[in-house]
Amino acid sequence: MNNLPDELLLDILGRIKRTTDRSSVSLTCKRFHKLANGLRTSIRVGCGLHPASDALTALCNRFYNLEKVEIIYSGWMSKLGKQLDDHGLLILSSHCPSLKDLMLSYCTFITDAGLSYLASCSKLASLKLNFAPRITGCGILSLVVGCKGLTVLHLIRCLNVSSMEWLEYLGNHEILEDLCIKNCRVIGEGDLIKLGSTWRKLKRLQFEVDANYRYMKLYDRLAVDRWQKQWIPCENMLELSLVNCVISPGRGLACVIGKCKNLEKIHLDMCVGVRDCDIVCLAQKSSNLQSISLRVPSDFSLPLLQNNPLRLTDESLKAVAQNCSLLDTVRLSFSDGEFPSFSSFTLNGILMLIQMCPIRELALDHVYSFNDVGMQALCSAQYLQILELVRCQEITDEGLQLAGQIPQLCILRLRKCLGATDDGLKPLVGSYKLELLVVEDCPQISERGVQGAAKSVSFKQDLSWMY
Repeated sequence: MNNLPDELLLDILGRIKRTTDRSSVSLTCKRFHKLANGLRTSIRVGCGLHPASDALTALCNRFYNLEKVEIIYSGWMSKLGKQLDDHGLLILSSHCPSLKDLMLSYCTFITDAGLSYLASCSKLASLKLNFAPRITGCGILSLVVGCKGLTVLHLIRCLNVSSMEWLEYLGNHEILEDLCIKNCRVIGEGDLIKLGSTWRKLKRLQFEVDANYRYMKLYDRLAVDRWQKQWIPCENMLELSLVNCVISPGRGLACVIGKCKNLEKIHLDMCVGVRDCDIVCLAQKSSNLQSISLRVPSDFSLPLLQNNPLRLTDESLKAVAQNCSLLDTVRLSFSDGEFPSFSSFTLNGILMLIQMCPIRELALDHVYSFNDVGMQALCSAQYLQILELVRCQEITDEGLQLAGQIPQLCILRLRKCLGATDDGLKPLVGSYKLELLVVEDCPQISERGVQGAAKSVSFKQDLSWMY
């Protein structure tokens, strides 16, 4: 072995896939130890990084070919030692020439100066920041200017990112493919217009507004009006997720929803203003749609939307059923409280999806219109493998007993269903048809009642939600 060249030894060690096995081999001799360290391309560290700068330096020197680094300070307290700061990012930029993917979570000591050091990482393609309160738009701008190959950018709870020059810069360079902005208080829907021609390159967009913060300020109509003057090219968008957004008729994000002709997944959660025409347009354009998730808000009291007819009816589900023949995942949910009668989907609309699309996974939350008749209809769902029922209070034991007759069903999840009891699960006991049964917070189902109802069973009971 001593006569083998390093290149051949690296090839041999590279064929050992398990990290534990590779670590064991590295203890054989100093040469193996050094070569094995060179094969390590990713690390994930947390509060144990202490003292931060020294520990990070040692790690970077040991694993000299790092491409992916995750630093997570979740649960950090001052007694655990000083956090990673800007000097730590300087160490990363100077010691990790191959760095491509960096995630910093709860690194509250990092400032714009630290991001400016990362701007020298010429290979950096992915940056994810979760709760970096000292970062501003200036720091993000310096980074995107320096990192010419940045294709993935996630900003989550970066509360002080206000300047939008970085968005304009990204908009002019058509590089970004994956953009995630969640609960960054100052960034609103209107700011996304600054992405300009980069919309053409985007494959994934996740945009979530801090609803508690946004409703305290006046919605900027002028910013949304600008969307009408610009063509939004979204042909390459594959995944779209919007949470707590205001969808103005014919403006703003409504322009995006109806133009994503290659869209595969869409998630609309508490988006006020979504109408049937938006979903119909989406369905007609996006024949490749595979997954749709809708959580419908019950609060339609925003002044901006008082004069607009807000309806999500079976027309939306009908359009999806007729146009999206690849659809295999459906999640329908209503916000807490009783349904607004003018916007709820009926059982007929839900069954239309099941009958016309190869639904593999169905999740219903707070959908009171789904009852025992719906469970009977599922018995003819040839592709259904995963069924999740949350707060579906119209389902009784009579309907639940039919779960064993759903041809391909292998996973059943029941949460907060008041009408189901142990009797509803009796046909499943001993049959082992299900691979997994999850029962959580259903007051009339006991731990004893779920035993033997599936190959694997998970049971939790916390009834505080009822009081």
